[in-house]
Amino acid sequence: MRVLVTGAAGFIGFHLCKTLIERGIICIGLDNYNTYYDPSLKKARTKELEILANKKNTKFKIHNIELENIKEIENLFNEFKPNIVVNLAAQAGVRHSIENPKSYIKSNLEGFGNILEACRNIKVKHLIYASSSSVYGGNTNMPFSEAKGVDHPVSLYAASKRANELMAHSYSHLYGIPSTGLRFFTVYGPWGRPDMALFLFTDAIINNQKIKVFNNGEMKRDFTYIDDVIESIFKLLSKAPEENNSFDKKNPKADSSWAPFRIFNIGNSKPTGLMKYIDAIEKCLKKKAIKEFLPMQPGDVKETHCDASNLQNYINFSPSTSIEIGVRNFVSWYKDYYGVQ
Repeated sequence: MRVLVTGAAGFIGFHLCKTLIERGIICIGLDNYNTYYDPSLKKARTKELEILANKKNTKFKIHNIELENIKEIENLFNEFKPNIVVNLAAQAGVRHSIENPKSYIKSNLEGFGNILEACRNIKVKHLIYASSSSVYGGNTNMPFSEAKGVDHPVSLYAASKRANELMAHSYSHLYGIPSTGLRFFTVYGPWGRPDMALFLFTDAIINNQKIKVFNNGEMKRDFTYIDDVIESIFKLLSKAPEENNSFDKKNPKADSSWAPFRIFNIGNSKPTGLMKYIDAIEKCLKKKAIKEFLPMQPGDVKETHCDASNLQNYINFSPSTSIEIGVRNFVSWYKDYYGVQ
Protein backbone atom coordinates (compact mmCIF):
# COMPACT_ATOMS: atom_id res chain seq x y z
CA MET A 1 0.00 0.00 0.00
CA ARG A 2 1.40 3.37 -1.09
CA VAL A 3 -0.73 6.31 0.03
CA LEU A 4 -0.58 9.91 -1.13
CA VAL A 5 -2.34 12.35 1.22
CA THR A 6 -3.17 15.83 -0.03
CA GLY A 7 -3.69 18.51 2.59
CA ALA A 8 -1.22 16.56 4.71
CA ALA A 9 -0.33 19.54 6.91
CA GLY A 10 -4.00 20.26 7.55
CA PHE A 11 -6.01 19.08 10.53
CA ILE A 12 -7.39 15.78 9.21
CA GLY A 13 -4.45 15.20 6.86
CA PHE A 14 -1.95 15.48 9.72
CA HIS A 15 -3.79 12.93 11.84
CA LEU A 16 -4.14 10.54 8.90
CA CYS A 17 -0.44 10.73 8.03
CA LYS A 18 0.41 10.21 11.70
CA THR A 19 -1.69 7.04 11.79
CA LEU A 20 -0.24 5.74 8.52
CA ILE A 21 3.33 6.26 9.73
CA GLU A 22 2.57 4.63 13.09
CA ARG A 23 1.05 1.60 11.35
CA GLY A 24 3.92 1.16 8.91
CA ILE A 25 2.14 2.31 5.74
CA ILE A 26 4.30 3.95 3.05
CA CYS A 27 2.95 7.46 2.52
CA ILE A 28 3.87 10.95 1.40
CA GLY A 29 2.04 14.23 1.69
CA LEU A 30 1.17 17.29 -0.33
CA ASP A 31 0.19 20.73 0.98
CA ASN A 32 0.45 24.34 -0.14
CA TYR A 33 0.72 25.82 3.38
CA ASN A 34 -1.66 28.65 2.48
CA THR A 35 -2.46 31.49 4.86
CA TYR A 36 -6.18 30.83 5.39
CA TYR A 37 -5.08 30.32 8.99
CA ASP A 38 -1.68 30.66 10.69
CA PRO A 39 0.80 28.55 8.66
CA SER A 40 2.92 28.08 11.78
CA LEU A 41 0.41 25.50 13.01
CA LYS A 42 0.75 23.58 9.74
CA LYS A 43 4.52 23.73 10.04
CA ALA A 44 4.32 22.46 13.63
CA ARG A 45 2.19 19.53 12.46
CA THR A 46 4.73 18.81 9.73
CA LYS A 47 7.55 18.80 12.26
CA GLU A 48 5.62 16.33 14.43
CA LEU A 49 5.25 13.99 11.46
CA GLU A 50 8.94 14.25 10.56
CA ILE A 51 9.94 13.44 14.16
CA LEU A 52 7.60 10.45 14.17
CA ALA A 53 8.93 9.19 10.82
CA ASN A 54 12.50 9.39 12.13
CA LYS A 55 11.53 7.38 15.21
CA LYS A 56 9.91 4.77 12.96
CA ASN A 57 12.96 4.82 10.67
CA THR A 58 10.80 5.54 7.63
CA LYS A 59 10.92 8.20 4.94
CA PHE A 60 8.22 10.85 4.93
CA LYS A 61 7.94 14.23 3.25
CA ILE A 62 5.21 16.79 2.61
CA HIS A 63 5.71 18.38 -0.82
CA ASN A 64 4.81 22.07 -1.08
CA ILE A 65 2.59 22.02 -4.19
CA GLU A 66 -0.56 23.87 -5.26
CA LEU A 67 -3.40 21.65 -6.45
CA GLU A 68 -3.82 23.99 -9.41
CA ASN A 69 -0.29 23.21 -10.64
CA ILE A 70 -1.07 20.22 -12.85
CA LYS A 71 2.55 19.67 -13.94
CA GLU A 72 3.89 19.37 -10.40
CA ILE A 73 0.92 17.20 -9.43
CA GLU A 74 1.57 14.82 -12.32
CA ASN A 75 5.31 14.74 -11.60
CA LEU A 76 4.67 13.78 -7.98
CA PHE A 77 2.20 11.07 -8.96
CA ASN A 78 4.56 9.63 -11.56
CA GLU A 79 7.49 9.65 -9.14
CA PHE A 80 5.73 8.20 -6.07
CA LYS A 81 3.21 6.01 -7.95
CA PRO A 82 0.56 5.85 -5.20
CA ASN A 83 -2.04 3.13 -5.47
CA ILE A 84 -4.27 4.96 -2.99
CA VAL A 85 -4.91 8.72 -2.93
CA VAL A 86 -6.68 10.49 -0.07
CA ASN A 87 -7.60 14.01 -1.18
CA LEU A 88 -8.10 16.19 1.89
CA ALA A 89 -6.72 19.40 0.36
CA ALA A 90 -9.31 22.11 -0.19
CA GLN A 91 -10.11 25.69 0.58
CA ALA A 92 -12.12 25.25 3.76
CA GLY A 93 -14.68 27.39 5.55
CA VAL A 94 -18.34 28.06 4.80
CA ARG A 95 -18.32 31.75 5.75
CA HIS A 96 -15.03 32.47 4.01
CA SER A 97 -16.48 31.18 0.73
CA ILE A 98 -18.87 34.14 0.70
CA GLU A 99 -16.01 36.61 1.09
CA ASN A 100 -13.48 34.96 -1.25
CA PRO A 101 -15.29 32.73 -3.79
CA LYS A 102 -12.46 32.59 -6.34
CA SER A 103 -10.16 30.64 -4.02
CA TYR A 104 -12.82 27.91 -3.75
CA ILE A 105 -13.24 27.68 -7.51
CA LYS A 106 -9.49 27.38 -8.02
CA SER A 107 -8.71 24.88 -5.24
CA ASN A 108 -11.89 22.87 -4.84
CA LEU A 109 -12.87 22.63 -8.51
CA GLU A 110 -9.80 23.14 -10.69
CA GLY A 111 -7.51 21.53 -8.10
CA PHE A 112 -9.74 18.50 -7.63
CA GLY A 113 -9.96 18.13 -11.40
CA ASN A 114 -6.18 17.89 -11.51
CA ILE A 115 -6.22 15.17 -8.83
CA LEU A 116 -8.76 13.20 -10.87
CA GLU A 117 -6.64 13.49 -14.02
CA ALA A 118 -3.51 12.38 -12.16
CA CYS A 119 -5.40 9.40 -10.72
CA ARG A 120 -6.61 8.48 -14.20
CA ASN A 121 -3.16 8.68 -15.73
CA ILE A 122 -1.53 6.25 -13.29
CA LYS A 123 -4.63 4.07 -12.73
CA VAL A 124 -4.99 4.60 -8.99
CA LYS A 125 -6.70 1.68 -7.23
CA HIS A 126 -8.70 3.84 -4.81
CA LEU A 127 -9.40 7.56 -4.54
CA ILE A 128 -10.85 8.74 -1.23
CA TYR A 129 -11.80 12.40 -1.09
CA ALA A 130 -13.23 14.82 1.45
CA SER A 131 -16.76 16.00 0.90
CA SER A 132 -18.77 17.69 3.65
CA SER A 133 -22.02 17.57 5.58
CA SER A 134 -22.61 21.07 4.21
CA VAL A 135 -23.79 19.47 0.93
CA TYR A 136 -27.12 18.79 2.67
CA GLY A 137 -27.69 22.54 2.57
CA GLY A 138 -31.34 23.55 3.05
CA ASN A 139 -32.45 19.97 3.68
CA THR A 140 -34.21 19.72 7.07
CA ASN A 141 -35.21 16.05 6.85
CA MET A 142 -33.14 14.61 9.72
CA PRO A 143 -31.03 12.56 10.11
CA PHE A 144 -29.14 13.25 6.90
CA SER A 145 -28.88 10.10 4.78
CA GLU A 146 -26.55 9.68 1.80
CA ALA A 147 -29.50 8.45 -0.29
CA LYS A 148 -31.34 11.77 0.09
CA GLY A 149 -31.10 14.67 -2.34
CA VAL A 150 -28.39 17.30 -1.90
CA ASP A 151 -29.33 19.73 -4.64
CA HIS A 152 -29.90 22.87 -2.57
CA PRO A 153 -26.53 24.12 -1.22
CA VAL A 154 -26.55 27.34 0.80
CA SER A 155 -22.87 28.27 0.30
CA LEU A 156 -20.31 28.09 -2.48
CA TYR A 157 -18.20 25.84 -0.26
CA ALA A 158 -21.06 23.33 -0.11
CA ALA A 159 -21.63 23.63 -3.85
CA SER A 160 -17.94 22.94 -4.53
CA LYS A 161 -18.03 19.81 -2.38
CA ARG A 162 -21.13 18.52 -4.14
CA ALA A 163 -19.40 19.25 -7.44
CA ASN A 164 -16.47 17.09 -6.27
CA GLU A 165 -18.84 14.17 -5.75
CA LEU A 166 -20.27 14.56 -9.24
CA MET A 167 -16.83 14.94 -10.82
CA ALA A 168 -15.60 11.82 -9.04
CA HIS A 169 -18.61 9.86 -10.26
CA SER A 170 -17.94 10.80 -13.87
CA TYR A 171 -14.34 9.55 -13.58
CA SER A 172 -15.50 6.36 -11.86
CA HIS A 173 -17.90 5.78 -14.75
CA LEU A 174 -15.60 6.80 -17.61
CA TYR A 175 -12.27 5.40 -16.40
CA GLY A 176 -13.17 2.85 -13.73
CA ILE A 177 -11.46 4.77 -10.91
CA PRO A 178 -12.87 3.44 -7.61
CA SER A 179 -13.80 6.53 -5.62
CA THR A 180 -15.18 7.07 -2.13
CA GLY A 181 -16.53 10.42 -1.00
CA LEU A 182 -16.64 11.23 2.72
CA ARG A 183 -19.16 13.72 4.07
CA PHE A 184 -17.48 14.90 7.27
CA PHE A 185 -19.65 16.28 10.07
CA THR A 186 -17.98 19.07 12.11
CA VAL A 187 -14.65 17.39 12.89
CA TYR A 188 -12.87 18.55 16.05
CA GLY A 189 -10.00 17.53 18.31
CA PRO A 190 -6.30 18.16 19.12
CA TRP A 191 -4.35 20.09 16.48
CA GLY A 192 -7.69 21.43 15.17
CA ARG A 193 -8.20 24.42 12.90
CA PRO A 194 -8.09 27.89 14.52
CA ASP A 195 -11.18 28.99 12.55
CA MET A 196 -13.37 26.26 14.07
CA ALA A 197 -15.69 26.87 17.03
CA LEU A 198 -13.83 24.75 19.58
CA PHE A 199 -10.52 26.50 18.96
CA LEU A 200 -12.08 29.97 18.81
CA PHE A 201 -14.11 29.44 21.99
CA THR A 202 -11.24 27.93 23.98
CA ASP A 203 -8.84 30.68 22.93
CA ALA A 204 -11.32 33.46 23.71
CA ILE A 205 -12.35 32.08 27.12
CA ILE A 206 -8.72 31.66 28.22
CA ASN A 207 -7.91 35.21 27.10
CA ASN A 208 -11.02 36.80 28.67
CA GLN A 209 -12.53 37.73 25.31
CA LYS A 210 -16.09 37.42 24.03
CA ILE A 211 -17.18 34.38 22.08
CA LYS A 212 -19.60 34.87 19.18
CA VAL A 213 -22.68 32.66 19.61
CA PHE A 214 -24.60 32.65 16.33
CA ASN A 215 -28.37 32.22 15.96
CA ASN A 216 -28.53 33.15 19.64
CA GLY A 217 -27.23 29.70 20.51
CA GLU A 218 -30.16 27.89 18.85
CA MET A 219 -27.97 25.57 16.81
CA LYS A 220 -27.03 21.89 16.84
CA ARG A 221 -24.07 20.13 15.30
CA ASP A 222 -23.09 16.50 14.88
CA PHE A 223 -19.62 17.04 16.36
CA THR A 224 -17.27 14.23 15.30
CA TYR A 225 -14.00 13.49 17.08
CA ILE A 226 -10.87 13.32 14.94
CA ASP A 227 -9.75 9.84 16.05
CA ASP A 228 -13.08 8.41 14.91
CA VAL A 229 -12.70 10.11 11.53
CA ILE A 230 -9.19 8.72 11.05
CA GLU A 231 -10.21 5.20 12.02
CA SER A 232 -13.04 5.41 9.48
CA ILE A 233 -10.66 6.51 6.72
CA PHE A 234 -8.10 3.85 7.62
CA LYS A 235 -10.68 1.07 7.44
CA LEU A 236 -11.88 2.38 4.08
CA LEU A 237 -8.40 2.45 2.48
CA SER A 238 -8.47 -1.21 1.50
CA LYS A 239 -12.21 -1.33 0.75
CA ALA A 240 -12.40 0.27 -2.68
CA PRO A 241 -15.94 0.26 -4.14
CA GLU A 242 -16.71 -2.13 -6.97
CA GLU A 243 -18.99 -1.96 -9.99
CA ASN A 244 -22.59 -2.82 -9.16
CA ASN A 245 -24.30 -4.55 -12.07
CA SER A 246 -27.56 -4.82 -10.12
CA PHE A 247 -27.83 -1.04 -9.66
CA ASP A 248 -31.36 0.08 -10.54
CA LYS A 249 -31.06 3.00 -12.95
CA LYS A 250 -34.83 3.48 -12.92
CA ASN A 251 -34.75 4.07 -9.17
CA PRO A 252 -31.21 5.30 -8.55
CA LYS A 253 -29.85 5.88 -5.06
CA ALA A 254 -27.60 8.88 -4.62
CA ASP A 255 -25.02 7.13 -2.41
CA SER A 256 -23.97 4.41 -4.88
CA SER A 257 -23.81 3.67 -8.60
CA TRP A 258 -23.28 1.06 -11.29
CA ALA A 259 -19.75 2.51 -11.36
CA PRO A 260 -17.16 1.82 -8.59
CA PHE A 261 -18.41 4.77 -6.56
CA ARG A 262 -19.63 5.25 -2.97
CA ILE A 263 -20.43 8.11 -0.61
CA PHE A 264 -20.43 7.83 3.18
CA ASN A 265 -21.41 10.12 6.03
CA ILE A 266 -18.73 10.35 8.70
CA GLY A 267 -20.47 11.63 11.81
CA ASN A 268 -21.21 10.88 15.45
CA SER A 269 -24.99 10.55 14.93
CA LYS A 270 -25.62 12.49 18.16
CA PRO A 271 -26.35 16.19 17.51
CA THR A 272 -25.26 18.44 20.36
CA GLY A 273 -26.70 21.86 21.10
CA LEU A 274 -24.24 24.73 20.77
CA MET A 275 -24.85 25.86 24.35
CA LYS A 276 -24.11 22.35 25.66
CA TYR A 277 -20.89 22.35 23.60
CA ILE A 278 -19.87 25.66 25.15
CA ASP A 279 -20.75 24.30 28.59
CA ALA A 280 -18.40 21.34 28.03
CA ILE A 281 -15.57 23.76 27.19
CA GLU A 282 -16.31 25.90 30.24
CA LYS A 283 -16.20 22.85 32.51
CA CYS A 284 -12.81 21.78 31.12
CA LEU A 285 -11.41 25.28 31.53
CA LYS A 286 -13.19 25.84 34.87
CA LYS A 287 -14.10 29.26 33.57
CA LYS A 288 -17.25 30.87 32.18
CA ALA A 289 -17.39 32.33 28.68
CA ILE A 290 -18.33 35.92 27.94
CA LYS A 291 -21.03 35.34 25.32
CA GLU A 292 -22.06 37.67 22.52
CA PHE A 293 -25.32 36.42 21.01
CA LEU A 294 -25.67 37.12 17.29
CA PRO A 295 -28.09 36.26 14.46
CA MET A 296 -27.54 33.41 11.99
CA GLN A 297 -24.70 33.94 9.53
CA PRO A 298 -25.26 33.74 5.74
CA GLY A 299 -24.52 30.26 4.38
CA ASP A 300 -24.95 28.60 7.79
CA VAL A 301 -27.50 25.98 8.80
CA LYS A 302 -29.35 25.53 12.08
CA GLU A 303 -28.74 21.82 12.58
CA THR A 304 -26.85 18.79 11.27
CA HIS A 305 -27.60 15.18 12.14
CA CYS A 306 -25.68 12.28 10.62
CA ASP A 307 -27.06 8.88 9.68
CA ALA A 308 -23.89 6.75 9.78
CA SER A 309 -25.61 3.39 9.28
CA ASN A 310 -24.12 2.88 5.79
CA LEU A 311 -20.60 3.37 7.17
CA GLN A 312 -21.30 1.00 10.06
CA ASN A 313 -22.58 -1.69 7.69
CA TYR A 314 -19.62 -1.27 5.32
CA ILE A 315 -16.66 -1.24 7.73
CA ASN A 316 -18.26 -2.35 11.02
CA PHE A 317 -17.33 0.97 12.61
CA SER A 318 -18.83 4.42 13.12
CA PRO A 319 -17.83 7.43 15.25
CA SER A 320 -18.91 7.33 18.89
CA THR A 321 -16.53 9.45 21.02
CA SER A 322 -18.46 11.64 23.45
CA ILE A 323 -18.29 15.44 23.46
CA GLU A 324 -16.95 15.38 27.03
CA ILE A 325 -13.96 13.21 26.11
CA GLY A 326 -13.27 14.98 22.82
CA VAL A 327 -13.40 18.50 24.25
CA ARG A 328 -11.24 17.47 27.22
CA ASN A 329 -8.58 16.08 24.87
CA PHE A 330 -8.59 19.26 22.80
CA VAL A 331 -8.30 21.56 25.80
CA SER A 332 -5.42 19.45 27.14
CA TRP A 333 -3.63 19.74 23.79
CA TYR A 334 -4.31 23.48 23.54
CA LYS A 335 -2.86 24.18 26.98
CA ASP A 336 0.22 22.09 26.26
CA TYR A 337 0.78 23.59 22.79
CA TYR A 338 0.44 27.21 23.95
CA GLY A 339 1.97 26.72 27.38
CA VAL A 340 -1.18 27.67 29.30
CA GLN A 341 -1.16 26.79 33.01
